[in-house]
Amino acid sequence: MTQRLQNYFFKQIVLQWPDKNPSQIPRLHKIVINRGLGDANTQMFESSLQELQKITAQKALIRYSKKSIAGFNLKKKMPVGISVTLRQNFMYSFLDRLINLALPRIRDFAGLSLYSFDGYGNYNFGLNEQLMFPEIHYDQIHQICGMDIAIVTTAKTDHEALSLLKTLGMPFQKFIK
Repeated sequence: MTQRLQNYFFKQIVLQWPDKNPSQIPRLHKIVINRGLGDANTQMFESSLQELQKITAQKALIRYSKKSIAGFNLKKKMPVGISVTLRQNFMYSFLDRLINLALPRIRDFAGLSLYSFDGYGNYNFGLNEQLMFPEIHYDQIHQICGMDIAIVTTAKTDHEALSLLKTLGMPFQKFIK
């Protein structure tokens, strides 16, 4: 089943570039959601896993440390974070809910920063809490945690990625000189 945003992309946005080869049109590749938990206990990891699974509708993975670092009291293969990679229908569904439901629920939200592009057409931003998603209820969470979201596109430049995300409906800040 194709998602609403995916249908919009293939029926509206692709038609805006009739002179280009369809494989050259910038498109979304994947969305990666990360949550670093550091030295949290197992109850915190379990609740974070369940929260990210509710938000993304996909199983989250626990990420382990690769080597020991004595200064951080970190041992090898110790759980340090949670990650979810979304592709295809899950990606478009999550992006649609993020744009239309979650971001407007942020208090005093003025738009996403234009300076979060990485120079290769990818966009990264962080959220301070998980309560903006309608799937999460305030009385069911153990601790308020943020998350990092990376939107990976096939665009070659930041300008192409910005135009793609704007046409998909991402709310960016107004640029003031």
